[in-house]
Amino acid sequence: MDSIELSQIRCYGYTGFLPEEQVLGQWFEVDLTLWLNLQDASQSDVIDDTLDYRQAIAQVKEIIKQEKFALVERLAGAIADSMLNLDKVQQVRVRLSKPAAPIPDFGGRITIDITRPLPQDA
Repeated sequence: MDSIELSQIRCYGYTGFLPEEQVLGQWFEVDLTLWLNLQDASQSDVIDDTLDYRQAIAQVKEIIKQEKFALVERLAGAIADSMLNLDKVQQVRVRLSKPAAPIPDFGGRITIDITRPLPQDA
């Protein structure tokens, strides 16, 4: 299966378990892998035969900016659901990171990594 990868989509949002995370917000970073058939586009050179990834990037940013969830797992799931609604996408992998999680004495990042196929009834 072919794929398109979009890396380091960075956006400020208000998801988090702590109340201050939902008020003050924080940065999130998203890497996407979108599986779709690129056979036609590889032959035709026509944008309608592929996914216009500008739409995917805009949707990710809109979800991060507008939605407020307690769990980053829920935010990652909302992004995955949105990507599966894009025309031609058959499967998605979302890697959602909090590069500066508010955890004392922790300088690393938290990353949620989910992969979802298009539901069979779609």
